[in-house]
Amino acid sequence: MVKVVIDRDGCISCGACWTSCPEFFRENIEDNRSSVIEKYMEGNLGEGEAPPELEDCIKGSAEQCPVQVIHAPP
Repeated sequence: MVKVVIDRDGCISCGACWTSCPEFFRENIEDNRSSVIEKYMEGNLGEGEAPPELEDCIKGSAEQCPVQVIHAPP
């Protein structure tokens, strides 16, 4: 499993992550910021564990994030 943390306070709601990797990220309807989908969420909206098959998708989203708020192991 891959641990992923989103610094939601720094999210600018650009949509890059939930557009490029909707299998893991989504737009939270309450504040329009990025969050982890319920299936992989751990405790809060900005933390989750993803299966290995989503690792490339998540890393691509982290690289595309213009404010670099998605943190996952390299």
